[in-house]
Amino acid sequence: MTDYELRVIEGCPNTVPALNLFRSALEAAGLPVTRLRVRVLTSDREAQELGFQGSPSFIAAGDDLFPAVAVPAVSCRVYPSSGKMAGLPALASLVAAVRGSGQEA
Repeated sequence: MTDYELRVIEGCPNTVPALNLFRSALEAAGLPVTRLRVRVLTSDREAQELGFQGSPSFIAAGDDLFPAVAVPAVSCRVYPSSGKMAGLPALASLVAAVRGSGQEA
């Protein structure tokens, strides 16, 4: 069974909305919300070790659902959403990413 992780930094204004979005996406994909946990990253070293692309990051089985080429760092992250950049991906994009991750309930 796949584990899901929301990776964030302390003080990220999108932590709670991202957690709610991730829960909604998992539910929409028919996947277990109980397998979701939140991980707060606190150092650049930890960001480097995990390949952290910014807060919030949506992870399935250790893989970023929205792979990026940014230098790993304790920083904020933006996503393309409705023709602009936003602090969160659109729900439909996250549902598609979760379904496309090849993970099963």
